[in-house]
Amino acid sequence: MIRVLVADDQALVRAGFSGLLEATDGMEVVAEAEDGVEALVMVSEHEPDVVLMDIRMPRMDGITATRKILALPRPPVVLILTTFDTDENVFDALEAGAVGFLVKDTPVLQLIEAIRAATRGGAVISPVTTRRLVDRIVASRRTPQTRPTRDSLGGLTARELEVLQMIARGLSNREIASRLVISELTAKTHVSRLLAKLGLTSRVQAAVLAYETGLVRPGDTHPDP
Repeated sequence: MIRVLVADDQALVRAGFSGLLEATDGMEVVAEAEDGVEALVMVSEHEPDVVLMDIRMPRMDGITATRKILALPRPPVVLILTTFDTDENVFDALEAGAVGFLVKDTPVLQLIEAIRAATRGGAVISPVTTRRLVDRIVASRRTPQTRPTRDSLGGLTARELEVLQMIARGLSNREIASRLVISELTAKTHVSRLLAKLGLTSRVQAAVLAYETGLVRPGDTHPDP
């Protein structure tokens, strides 16, 4: 059973997410919080596995609350869920330690999958946000002369390159499995192996590398042939 805490300053939003999650097999809403201060207290009292955290809340915002929650001895994972899909919020949320960033109009099934992925150690960012985030990182971190080339991907198999392209577009392991007609476990194995081969620790880093090497370009919707 995945134990979830919902933190949002709007009562109707909290009720909506709580009702949705309570109706989902394998999930239980153990507490609700109307701001970051209350979320911090509720995490200590109820020890959830996942916190769905809004960003803009009174008294203490979601970014600050995330930092404080993740500093606790046995912290839950934090998934940012917000209306404000901006580059600044993405960077702040990831810097604070959130494992995922989704906007509030994310489809229900994608939200449920994001929560499950978060408990399995995955990083979840909406595809549109992933592309914007990567574009900004690539632009700010490297000059054209210092960006890695496709040669740096030479150790990957053809299937791993295909999986890397899908990671760069923000696809989850389940979506990758569906596209490639393989099991979700096999997709997860491909992801783990390519991260290890490239010396990376996260899917976001993998997405950045895919864009930097030109394996994926902004606006691409399908893998290269």
